[in-house]
Amino acid sequence: MTTETTPAAVEVHDVHKWYGTHRVLDGVNLTVRPGEVTVILGPSGSGKSTLLRVVNHLEKPEIGHVSINGEPIGVRRHGGRLRELSERTILTQRSRIGFVFQNFNLFPHLTVLDNVAAAPVATRKLTRAAAQELARELLGRVGLADKAGAYPRQLSGGQQQRVAIARALALRPGVILFDEPTSALDPELVGEVLAVIKDLATSGTTLVIVTHEIGFAREVADRVVFIDEGKIVEQGPPSEVLDTPQHERTRDFLSKVL
Repeated sequence: MTTETTPAAVEVHDVHKWYGTHRVLDGVNLTVRPGEVTVILGPSGSGKSTLLRVVNHLEKPEIGHVSINGEPIGVRRHGGRLRELSERTILTQRSRIGFVFQNFNLFPHLTVLDNVAAAPVATRKLTRAAAQELARELLGRVGLADKAGAYPRQLSGGQQQRVAIARALALRPGVILFDEPTSALDPELVGEVLAVIKDLATSGTTLVIVTHEIGFAREVADRVVFIDEGKIVEQGPPSEVLDTPQHERTRDFLSKVL
């Protein structure tokens, strides 16, 4: 349960990001409440993935900043200005933000169990035995308890992505970011990954999900955000944004993907 005084799980403050003359994010403001599931939609190149990478400071914004649970990420206020933190401090902050990538990013030389257990040993200073116990619990949660000793190359794409989700959960993050988690999967494998994310969505975990799966967005999202050309064009409950969009650009996009 949250109140008006509870810090936002994620707060994006007037973020601008550009590469050369190309402006990827153009004054984005976004608030995600604790326990909320926010789905971000938009055409390719609209800035969706960049926004996620800015949230956990994999990309540094030119203007603006992001706060997680009230704490600025990657910067600290000093004398009325924002100053960049050390890389070590940023890594510590980043460990509180789960990130599930499009292409799994598993360590090919480690077993499934050790892929999940590695970060808690390195970041949370768990013993190897405690981290492996946690990893087994999380692999069970994503339906892969029997694959603990396998290597990533021995798994399907859907199984690899479920391992990646277990790995993100292993650090007990306050927020989990999903960057098109099914885009690299064959169509028949999409459902098994979405089922795991749906389970997380009902557990009270704060999720921010970039996806093209409109039916999934309708089912799990508390709020849908439509972004185009680096700007948030429209946002609201799925029933409003997906069924009765107010902006012409949103209507045009949905007419092509529904």
